[in-house]
Amino acid sequence: MTTPYGVRPEPPYHVAIFTITPSGIDPDGYAAMNQRMVELAEAQPGYLGRESAVLPDGSDLVVIYYADDEAIRAWKQHPEHLEAQELGRHRWLARYRVEIARVERAYDFTAAPGS
Repeated sequence: MTTPYGVRPEPPYHVAIFTITPSGIDPDGYAAMNQRMVELAEAQPGYLGRESAVLPDGSDLVVIYYADDEAIRAWKQHPEHLEAQELGRHRWLARYRVEIARVERAYDFTAAPGS
């Protein structure tokens, strides 16, 4: 899921929120590694979906939905993901922040057509 308001599970579920500022070094390598991480993450047990956006300052905001905290911890330790983390810190990323949260409640609103 890559669009706002995508289908999400019923709470409770967990999210990993990434705010990423690319370094600008080797953008093609960064894009290729990012695509590989998306493919691997989608195959990870407990993965529920993903949404992303580019912020006005050029940083990436990525929210990944997981069934539980154990799935997030397992993903963090995936061998290819560990390699990507290392390469990111040394090559592709100027800065990043990761936040992990449990979603207890969720609600939304959609206006009626024509209102």
